[in-house]
Amino acid sequence: MRGNSVPDTYVYVTEEGVTRHYADGSVEALAWEDVVEVRVGGVTDSDVLIVLLDRDGEGCVVPRSATDATFLARLRYLPDFDLERLSEAVTAARAAYVVVWRSPDPPAPLPDLEYD
Repeated sequence: MRGNSVPDTYVYVTEEGVTRHYADGSVEALAWEDVVEVRVGGVTDSDVLIVLLDRDGEGCVVPRSATDATFLARLRYLPDFDLERLSEAVTAARAAYVVVWRSPDPPAPLPDLEYD
């Protein structure tokens, strides 16, 4: 008899930020106050990735399958974040990433990406 296996990855969402733990022990974490961009894409194994980035390009990759109401509710606190735009990007996701939100006043220049 086999027990439940440990998931490859799991995500914690709090009021302070998002943390993703990988099976190899590595961790990605980003405070909500540091998020300056949200991207959708990178379809892998029938899952869509949502990427949160800070001004240095560091971030936290969140599989759509790991999102819940708490994650979506917290995204709504980003200035002018559009959940409908996020939903449309997830539905139409491809391997290439699409920027669905960028801070209205980023503290540093970000690479220019095409909006969908």
